[in-house]
Amino acid sequence: MLRYTLFLSILSLAIIHPLPAADTTVATTAVAESPIKVAPDDWPWWRGVARNGIATAGPAPPIQWSENSHVAWKVPLPGRGHGSPSVLGTRVFIATADRAKQTQSVFCFDRKTGKTIWTTVVHRGPLEKRGNKKSSQASCTPACDGQKVYVNFLHKGSVVTSALDLDGGIVWQTTVTGYQTHQGFSSSPCLFGPLVIVSADNRGGGAVVAMSRATGKVAWKQSRPKKANYTSPIVFKVSGRNQALMVGTNLVSSYDPLTGKKLWEISGATTECVTSVVTDGTRIFTSGGYPRNHVQAVLADGSGKTAWQNTQRVYVPSMVAHQGTLYAVLDAGIATAWDTTTGKTLWKKRLGGTFTSSLVLAAGNLYATDESGQTTVFAASRDGLELKAKNKLGQQTYSSMAISGGRIFHRVATNDGGRREWLYCLSR
Repeated sequence: MLRYTLFLSILSLAIIHPLPAADTTVATTAVAESPIKVAPDDWPWWRGVARNGIATAGPAPPIQWSENSHVAWKVPLPGRGHGSPSVLGTRVFIATADRAKQTQSVFCFDRKTGKTIWTTVVHRGPLEKRGNKKSSQASCTPACDGQKVYVNFLHKGSVVTSALDLDGGIVWQTTVTGYQTHQGFSSSPCLFGPLVIVSADNRGGGAVVAMSRATGKVAWKQSRPKKANYTSPIVFKVSGRNQALMVGTNLVSSYDPLTGKKLWEISGATTECVTSVVTDGTRIFTSGGYPRNHVQAVLADGSGKTAWQNTQRVYVPSMVAHQGTLYAVLDAGIATAWDTTTGKTLWKKRLGGTFTSSLVLAAGNLYATDESGQTTVFAASRDGLELKAKNKLGQQTYSSMAISGGRIFHRVATNDGGRREWLYCLSR
């Protein structure tokens, strides 16, 4: 069931915008597509409804669980994927790649029961063999606007964005750009107004491309440097205007999300980034890990000024900015908090483990999952790490949690008699 329309009242989310008269391509596209329809407690795309890793609506999710407790349901996922689930209304969407069948697919489950509603094979092989051992051929988190589901896959040397209807039928497919594999491909689509925005940075020459949600027709395209990079585009209303933000390839870049016009760009971050940008409304916070470790606070007013920076390694797990505090888990398993204005370290505490999954926040608690499947739950506090719980599920995960309606949707893998992936729904 489709949820009611969420307009500009939720943080940076922009559903309908006036369009510049000169931009006739985008204006035509806008008329052709219905408004995005999501609810405050949905998790309809990468990093949640407000794109910041924070669940701001719905009851509190569980802070303790195990294989035998607080599991509402679990379902097997064929093949392998590191993309996160997305949740809208009564449905849960997730992407997966099956090397045995040489397929890349999207699954749709009933949110309440876990029953499979439909499965759609989006592409048939051959699957890419190159890449980092931690990469997968389904590392994208699907995005849903209430009418269609959008997903990115690397297929036969190109990044392809596909739109599926809510019955699983493929509506359109658009080739974004050719892609030269280094570590892999992981970018997720970003929905804004009438458009779906996709990035595909790579050593062959990347691009940020915006397509019509209705037709897949390209509305604007910006070329990117010939450098490997893995982050997803993200749109925030920051410094008083909507900005589509990209980090990596030694740049921090801002584009008008409707027209593609470059608003500003500065040298910064590092070459390769995986994390998504977060913001406190004035500054944007970027991080990367190759060839140098780098966390940076950039004023988003176009001045090109860096407010502060440090050399901590937050390469893969995205951070959370909340109430004047920037929370992060370093890849090497150290949780830390910085003041968003000054960059002052408020506290630092070793959790242990290696981290790929991104931080998420709900009901005042942060959830940090390491690669072994252990999740540390601790309070979002400037005063130090206040541990709430440690929970183990499965033996491996690279995916990030989705939190919706007081439930946690969590992709993990077990290794009992062979690797197998599962999607869990955890509830109180």
